[in-house]
Amino acid sequence: MDGVSVQRFWNGTWAMRMVSGNDLANGRLVGRRMRTSLANCGFSRFVQRARWTGLGIFVLLAALGAEVRAQQQQWQAPQQAPAQQQPQGQQPQQPQAQPTLQRAQTKIAVEVKTVSVLATVRDKHGKIVSNLTKDDFALEEDGRPQTIDYFKNESDLPLRLGLLVDTSLSQRRVLDQERSASYSFLDHLLRENKDLAFVIHFDKEVELLQDFTPSRPKLQAALQSLQTPQFGSGSGSSGGSSGGGGSGGGGGGYGGGGRGGSRQRGGGGGTLLYDAIYLAADELMSKQQGRKALIILSDGVDHGSKETLTEAIETAQRADTVVYSILFKDEEESGHQGGFGMGGPYGGGHHGGGRYPQGERPDGKKILQQISKATGGRLFEVSKKETVDKIYSEIEEELRNQYSLGYTPDKNTGPGYHKIQLTTKQKDLVVQARDGYYTGE
Repeated sequence: MDGVSVQRFWNGTWAMRMVSGNDLANGRLVGRRMRTSLANCGFSRFVQRARWTGLGIFVLLAALGAEVRAQQQQWQAPQQAPAQQQPQGQQPQQPQAQPTLQRAQTKIAVEVKTVSVLATVRDKHGKIVSNLTKDDFALEEDGRPQTIDYFKNESDLPLRLGLLVDTSLSQRRVLDQERSASYSFLDHLLRENKDLAFVIHFDKEVELLQDFTPSRPKLQAALQSLQTPQFGSGSGSSGGSSGGGGSGGGGGGYGGGGRGGSRQRGGGGGTLLYDAIYLAADELMSKQQGRKALIILSDGVDHGSKETLTEAIETAQRADTVVYSILFKDEEESGHQGGFGMGGPYGGGHHGGGRYPQGERPDGKKILQQISKATGGRLFEVSKKETVDKIYSEIEEELRNQYSLGYTPDKNTGPGYHKIQLTTKQKDLVVQARDGYYTGE
């Protein structure tokens, strides 16, 4: 007679097989294996429970094995480190290069020139317009349309400001007004921990009375030191007393284009206007970032500068500096000054002293206007109606409502001067911005 037996295999599962009648006769299999849980529960339930139990044991053993292998690797790593250390005094061996895995990377540096332009926009009534967007502007370089890549209203950008005060003899009657108005302007304009300013005076020399500083007391001290030169005073400071400051706050000047000592031209008179612009832009502004502006208080007549008018303008443009000019002229003093000049309205500095005939005296207003227009600034003229305090208020409003635009020229046109034309698509608006820029030689 045939029967059924249940056997356990190596993997923990259970299975049935048929047994012969002889096995049943012997009774060994029946007596030993059929007396199990088959009598208490169904056969299928028993098999299912056994399979799950075996599977759980297998997963547990696999996890324990992985943990043991990880601990062995952590233990072997510090054991191998001492074996790799070199004896003291010997250089450690460098690992051999693996050319198939590590290849040298070649880096190519490409210089991309981004041109920045600061602009002020007014309507036909002269009122500043401050709500334009990038799409409202059109930009050309050398007659070619350009794509504006960067655009922002720069009212919050830090400001770097320089005051250039003419202390020549032609300004001695108006110097007190310049001094008081300038301090009031700086006091209102400069924002704490954000803006910096410096003060330069120029007459027969160019002297830095106070380097960049946020300190109002230091700037006030520099302005208080302003005075006109004295005849026969020698080579010392002529326009500033010992109180001002160079980079450390004490009366430094410029000598031969650099700092320390003063740049001078002979005689008791002189107005180194172009030298002052050149040195302020080249030595100070070119090292700064952000919005940069120079404010000139002068009658615009240069006498004795080493630099020319063209060189002064070019240097300001290279430094991305806007120049505002305040024509502060003493009519009575101008009538007595026979004509310190510069050798023509667009010539260069006039070297060697001397006087010009009255008919050849250069027009300081036109000179200052040219400087300001080329750099994106404006010319203001002091009068009974247009006081210096009112002028400073207008400049402050402009500086707080500028647009900053940036673009990358569509092609490399080489060194030299490149003309910029910035306009708005609204034809009744007037854009005030610099005329162009210089690239490196």
